Amino acid sequence: MLELDSNAWVVLTDSIAAVLLILGASLSTIAGIGLLRFPDQLSRMHAGTKPQVLGLLLMLLALAFAWRAWVWIPVLLLAWVLQMLTAPVSAHLVGRASYRTKHLNRDLLYVDELSDVVTRQDDEGQPAEKASDQQSVPRQDRNDGY
Repeated sequence: MLELDSNAWVVLTDSIAAVLLILGASLSTIAGIGLLRFPDQLSRMHAGTKPQVLGLLLMLLALAFAWRAWVWIPVLLLAWVLQMLTAPVSAHLVGRASYRTKHLNRDLLYVDELSDVVTRQDDEGQPAEKASDQQSVPRQDRNDGY
């Protein structure tokens, strides 16, 4: 087995940390570019949440290698778990809000499963009692079977 002295371990862990930081920063940069480049709110939301979570994981792993202390592992794990719990919930809420406020391009939707739910509710989110209480969401009927 290859024996490494303590100085070689420091160089090895610092090199691993540097590579992980570069990869994590690259994914976060890609997420930022996607926020600027994509055409509608739902696409931007996707670009902002998907690569960002993996980018944060890579950066937290880089911190674990750079600090070289076991005491930081639970803190970094907690930060990543909280990110994994909050990113989908916040993305879901932003997506529903952008749908209800019509900040999306409906031509880019292949299947619109939320339309029926939204049209059956009034502005407060309660079931509509009569047709005049329903929100006015334009329904686009497609001829492709959906």
